[in-house]
Amino acid sequence: MSAQSTGDETTGFMAMKPAGYYSKATVGAKHVMDNAAEMVLSAIDRMAPADDGSVFRLTDMGAADGGTSLDMWRRVLAHVHEAVPSRSIEMVYTDLPRNDFSQVFQIVHGMTGEKTYLGEIPGIHILASGTSFHEAILPAGTLDLGFSATASHYITAVPCAISDHVHMVGAQADELDAYQAKGAADWETMLLRRAEELKSGGRLCLFNFGIDEQGQYLGNTDGQNMFNTFAEVWQGLVDDRIITAEEFENTNFPQVYRTQEQFVAPLLDENNAVHKAGLRLEHVESRVVRCPFKQDFVENHKNALRFAREYIPTLRSWSEPTFVNGLATWRGPKERAEIINTFYDRYQARVAAAPEGHGMDYVHIYLVCRKDA
Repeated sequence: MSAQSTGDETTGFMAMKPAGYYSKATVGAKHVMDNAAEMVLSAIDRMAPADDGSVFRLTDMGAADGGTSLDMWRRVLAHVHEAVPSRSIEMVYTDLPRNDFSQVFQIVHGMTGEKTYLGEIPGIHILASGTSFHEAILPAGTLDLGFSATASHYITAVPCAISDHVHMVGAQADELDAYQAKGAADWETMLLRRAEELKSGGRLCLFNFGIDEQGQYLGNTDGQNMFNTFAEVWQGLVDDRIITAEEFENTNFPQVYRTQEQFVAPLLDENNAVHKAGLRLEHVESRVVRCPFKQDFVENHKNALRFAREYIPTLRSWSEPTFVNGLATWRGPKERAEIINTFYDRYQARVAAAPEGHGMDYVHIYLVCRKDA
């Protein structure tokens, strides 16, 4: 059976683990935003927003439970209020419909122990939208600052199955071409929707998983390739007759990692609809943010089993839906849970036995764009 899916595939099944699991497990994603907050602050300064009493609207697109971006927003929202004290601030968290938005509100309202910006900064109104960033989220011309981190590598549907692998980084020939074409189309759509929503002079800050100038990408910086390991361990379940070959074939991440050149192409091509819509590139760079669990292992405790036990949850927090989705629908919830636990237990055992080279370093391409009139 083909893994090809309808356009609502991502909306239908991709949701991060709920109840605050995501932000607790993915501290590296938090470091990405905290370390690059200055880019957002500088973008606001270049906007030179008028202190005219109107609403200043921001979006956090693909926000998951809102925990990883909380400290960054504390800085950014305080900066906005200082720059335009007469303006109310509207903070809109967006994600897919199945996202745990109740956790977003609990975190932002300080009900889970994290230090929040509410109560520190006056005039902030918290809203949420269960709408994919591949679609229109806000009315045209109403957005001052759009932001998304570690999210827009997701595509709306997988274009085909990947032979002997689970991710496009392991695809070749026509399969790779199909993913890159789908990624390019969805990226342009995402940028067009934001160009429509932004006010003239507004800014868009996007910190995206990508492939840097050295060919590095998430989990592929230090000898062991995380996605190759995913495929090898998943294939091991086929070999042991725990899952079927068809289930392996149906397991494909709905993701595309792009190079810097692929990211900026729609913004620089004068004939592209994105450029014609007024979206312009202001800044682009690549950065690698080191895996905090690997760093702690190498620099401090040097306990391989502890490293494996701390490291695997961060992989599981975002990858589990893809493996669950690959399983046959005739399997019941208990059997599915047992299979998924076996999968991650085997990955953990592999890391514990030979930890060298494992780690999920975050490789991002950072873009800042402006909306021209």
